[in-house]
Formats: sequence, C-alpha cells, structure tokens
Amino acid sequence: MLNTAGSTRESEVRRVVFASLIGATIEWYDFFLYGVIAGIVFNQLYFPSHDPLVSMVLAYATFAVGFVARPLGGIVFGHFGDKLGRKQMLVLTILIMGVATVLIGVLPTYEQIGVAAPILLLILRIAQGIGIGGEWGGAVLMAYEFAPEDKRGYYASIPQIGLAIGLCLSSGVVALLSLLPEAAFMSWGWRTAFIGSVVLIVVGLYIRLKVAETPDFASVKEERQELKIPFVELIRTYPRNILLGMGARYIDGVFFNVFAVFSIVYLSKHVQVDRTTALWLVCLSALVMVVTIPLFGKLSDRWGRPKTYAIGSLLLALVTFPAFMLMGSGSLPLIALALIVPFGIIYAMCYGPEAALFSDLFDVKVRYTGISFVYQFSGIFASGITPIIATFLISYGDGSPWLLAAYVVFAALVSMVSAMLIRPVSQMRTTLPHKPLRPSPVHTS
Repeated sequence: MLNTAGSTRESEVRRVVFASLIGATIEWYDFFLYGVIAGIVFNQLYFPSHDPLVSMVLAYATFAVGFVARPLGGIVFGHFGDKLGRKQMLVLTILIMGVATVLIGVLPTYEQIGVAAPILLLILRIAQGIGIGGEWGGAVLMAYEFAPEDKRGYYASIPQIGLAIGLCLSSGVVALLSLLPEAAFMSWGWRTAFIGSVVLIVVGLYIRLKVAETPDFASVKEERQELKIPFVELIRTYPRNILLGMGARYIDGVFFNVFAVFSIVYLSKHVQVDRTTALWLVCLSALVMVVTIPLFGKLSDRWGRPKTYAIGSLLLALVTFPAFMLMGSGSLPLIALALIVPFGIIYAMCYGPEAALFSDLFDVKVRYTGISFVYQFSGIFASGITPIIATFLISYGDGSPWLLAAYVVFAALVSMVSAMLIRPVSQMRTTLPHKPLRPSPVHTS
C-alpha cells in the first residue's frame, strides 16, 4: 500500500515537472529568439541608421526593454500566484508570450510603416517581458513545491533545462534559416521562426491544463492564509534575502548574455567566424547544458545550494579570460572549447541550483512574488543591459575583449560573495517577526 502511494506520488511529481519543462522551453524559445535576431535583423529592418553601432545599440535596447518589463510581470503574476494559485498564472503567461511572439513575426518594417514599426516592436517586446516575468517563477515553483524536500534542488532544476532547450531551438532554427539566401532570410525567413512558435504554444497549453495545484499552496488556500498584498510582506520581512538573491543572480544574467547572445555578434564581426557556425556552437553548448543543469541541481541537494552556486561563480570568474583568449585565436576547435566548457558545463553549476536557491529564500505565502521579483528585477542590470555594455566595451577597446572579460569577472565575484552569505528561510524561522505557515501534511516548505 505504501509502495503504491509512493509510486503515485512520484508519478505526479514527474508529470508536473514535465509540464513545467515544456512551458519553460516555449517561453525561453520565444524570449531568446528575439535576442538572437536583434543584432542580425532588427538593427537593419527596424532601426536603420548611417552608423551601424547606433543601429546595433538601438536593437539591443529593445532587447533590454524586455528585461525591464519582466519585474512588472513578476510582481503582477507573483501577486496573483500567491493569492489565486500557481497553475492559473502559468496558463495566462504562456498565452501572453505566445501572442506577442507571433505578432512580431508579422510586424511590418520601418521601410513599410515608418516610425510605427519600432514602436510596435517595442510594445510587443514589453509584452514578452511581462509574460516571461510571470512564467518563470510559476514554472519552477510547480516543480519545487511538488518535489520531496531532499530532492528539491534536482526537480526544480529540470524546468531550468527549458532555458537550454529554448536557446538551442532558437539558435538552431535561426542557423537553419541562415542557409537561405541573405535576401530571402531578411525578407521572410526570420519571420517563420516567430510565427512557428504557435505550434509550441498549443502543445504547452494542453499539457499545463492537465496538472494540479501544488500541495504547498493548496495548504495555504485551505487554511485561508493568503496575504492581502504579498509584495508588502515580502519587502518587510525579507530585505536581506532579496538583496543577496539579486547579487547571486548577477553572474547568471551577465554570463549568459555575453556567451549566448553577444558572442554570436562578437565572433562574426571581430573574429570573422561565419554567423551560422557561431549559432551552431551556441546551440551545441546549450545541448550540453541539458545534461549538466540537472546534474548540478542534484549535486546541490548534497552540497547545499549556496555552496554549489558560490563555487560555480568562482569557476566562471577563473575561465572568462582564457575563454576569450581561445575565441580570439580564430581556431574553430578552440572557439568551440571556449563556449562549451564555460557556458555548457560551468555555467550550469550556477543555473541548475538557482531555482531552488531562490525558492529557499522565502516562505510559501510570498514565494511566487519573492522569487519572481529577485530573478526578474535583477535581470534589468544583470541581463537586459549586458549586450549594450558589451557592445560599448568592445568598441571602446577597438575590438579587444579584455574590458568585457573584466566586467564578467567582476559580476562573478559579486555573485560568489552573495551566495556565500545566503541563509535559507528554514534557518531563519526562529527569528522571523511573524508566525510562519504551518507545514503541509505532504512536506514542509
């Protein structure tokens, strides 16, 4: 009887985790497709200028706006996720993200409708940001709150694979479309990558509608302990954890956007690597992460999330300069090594445990709001402006990457120190100024 119950429980956890993974993959595909296309297409079709640097910066500025919008999505959907439930918000966010992405695929260019084109592109990018801002927190919480407490690092890392698969899909699709003649790619080829996401959205909605609410939130609902304004309670009770979480997040955003987004432009323009080749190398690195993300998530259950994350941050600081040296060599095998080892393997040591690390910071009553705010608000400076900073640092250095490498190392050291100072909420409950939530019958939060 006990074995049957345990088997049913494990099957339910796996179903929920799979639904979270599929949804996260779709959201990240849509979001990062924009980043891959921004420096290749949008700078020419929506922000034409006599100065290529200005066009590039403007295109990446709209990319950054998506990150600025993400905290708004995180706060709004986090608020309702902590009051109404995780599942409802996940269905709504995937719809917002999907519609915005498809509309980008049919948007007229600057040449066709003038200044309205970049304005509409900006609005749709904001909608993408709002969608992903609310989606990420709900997806990882569905896995985290369904999982047994001693396996939360592992199960919460599985939706994180959605980033790797989404990046691989977006890079791979653009790489395939880049095989088209340049005129065809710029005219209609890139659009199919956006419009085609409608298929993924239908599949994701179907799967997500089949899962139940998490046991942790169901307990809150049953005991009527929902907070009127979760964000107020979050700021009042957890200011230290918020700051440390955002500090830890710094290297995640910086490293990802330098090695997965900006590297494509850097390699094609400054190292003279074919754009399609650069895209495939990023895609290969993302495929490696599909294996390494859950590996380090599982390791964090043994070592502890703060320790695992801090070690990963330190290793990223150590490999950054050697990675850029290898990229600058012009040798394709060395360039592949420079991307796969730092990005495909070491970066996963931070990104794998990250969802559970942030979830550990907050009580269940404010957890959706808390992890969404930490992840999305810090994304403005950690992720959104990184391609712009990278563009200026490379330009200032006349194509040399060393100033950019130094910036990445600085971010890594900030995150390492922040992670080392983190104390999970389970270690703080004796000092909290309010009575914590009574544990659910299934497992504690």
